[in-house]
Amino acid sequence: MRTVYLLSPANCAGTRAQLLLKSRTSPLTERLANGGAPLGEVFAFMSSLYFRGKLAYATRFGLAYVITPGRGLLPADVLIRIEDLRQMATVEVDEAVPAFREPLVRDAATLARNLSAEDRVVLLGSVATAKYVGPLLDVFGERLHFPATFVGRGDMSRGGLMLRCAKAGTPLDYVAVRGAVVHGPRPPKLGKR
Repeated sequence: MRTVYLLSPANCAGTRAQLLLKSRTSPLTERLANGGAPLGEVFAFMSSLYFRGKLAYATRFGLAYVITPGRGLLPADVLIRIEDLRQMATVEVDEAVPAFREPLVRDAATLARNLSAEDRVVLLGSVATAKYVGPLLDVFGERLHFPATFVGRGDMSRGGLMLRCAKAGTPLDYVAVRGAVVHGPRPPKLGKR
């Protein structure tokens, strides 16, 4: 059984993305401008701990695809360039925006056709919003899962938890997105390492 992880996107129009696009000294900006840099690395810079945790976890336990604004699902190791990032920054992450929804549904449907009956799809992102959950449920239905322990946790807590699990080699437990409780009390803080 393979597990395919879908990583929610970083904010391509946010402050850290703008820093990256405008920098004249960043080695990552230099790579984006000259041949490209891996999508996962770029999004990890823009989203910090949360995306680093998702990326480390997904690559440790399965296949990692990133939800990208206007580009659908892309492998985390695909190279992107400055212009790709600028274009992604113009597309709002919202299921009601065709420029976001249509590429996501197209790629999710292609992925679904290539899954075996035993394979599972796990969303590493917030399930409390319909921004990308709606289109993914339309395609994957009951096959779409998420880590149950995400409920009530903030982004940084999720990122830290996934980094710890990736390092320890301990996968989380998953539940189906459809019908799941998506809001709940905040779990205890992660203990000191």
